[in-house]
Order: sequence, then C-alpha cells, then structure tokens
Amino acid sequence: MSAPKVGQAIDNFIAQATSGLEVSLASLKGSNAVIYFYPKDSTPGCTTEGQDFRDLQEEFLKLETRIFGVSRDSLKSHENFKAKQCFPFELISDPDESLCKLFDVIKEKNMYGRKYMGIERSTFVIDKKGVLRHEWRKVKVKGHAQAVLEAVKSL
Repeated sequence: MSAPKVGQAIDNFIAQATSGLEVSLASLKGSNAVIYFYPKDSTPGCTTEGQDFRDLQEEFLKLETRIFGVSRDSLKSHENFKAKQCFPFELISDPDESLCKLFDVIKEKNMYGRKYMGIERSTFVIDKKGVLRHEWRKVKVKGHAQAVLEAVKSL
C-alpha cells in the first residue's frame, strides 16, 4: 500500500481514539480533518504542537474542520496527555502502526548516534469527501498549526 497523494482519496481506516471514540474515514465524511502525527506524548515538541492546535481549535471548528493527533502511545497515555494539556480534540492511538503505515510516516531516525524507526512529524488535511488536500512532512513545530489553518481556509 502506497501513501496517499495530494488530490487522491484516502483508503478507509479504523482507529481507536480518546473518549472511547472509533475514528474511521466514514466518520470523517462531511467535515474536513487535520490528522497530525507526532512522535511521543508529553515531550517538548509534541506538547507545543498540540498546544498550538488547541489554541486554534475554534478557528478550525468555524471551518468545519476536526483535529486529530496520532502517535503510537497507548490510549491511557493519550488520555493523560489530553487532560493535562486541555486538548479539545481527540488523540488516536496507533500501537500497531496501521495508520502510520497508511500515511507512510514511519521513517529511520537518528538520536545520539542510535538509529531507530519512529514517527516523522507529519500533518495531513483531508476534505469533506475524504480526499487528501494538503500534506506536510518533516514538520518544524513553530508556526505549523497556523500554516495548517491557512491551508484549510483555502478549501
């Protein structure tokens, strides 16, 4: 399975999220969706990124756009992270990396000379019909959520 390309429909998926939600492509139809992948709950960059999306939540809602954060962390870890940071959106747990693989965000990383496979910080905007409209890979956190908001405004 190859990663979706901008302008193509997203393959169906089903994933477990906080608040007991099951998120699927079908459940997203009728609203736009921002799906952002991040490496790990409660780490500095991931916390800042989530806070930036949190702070722009009302603007996204005015544009009929739902936000979802995704990492390989457990639902319990996600619930704690979401509560501590007052995130108004759901976090998707992807321990088997099925959603990560669908969007091709698992990449070789290097930390302190040690190579490992991990999530490359990436964001995707899906329109109301389930078509990928924008993607960002190798995301730098500063200003990113605002850039995503501007892209959603163009839909």
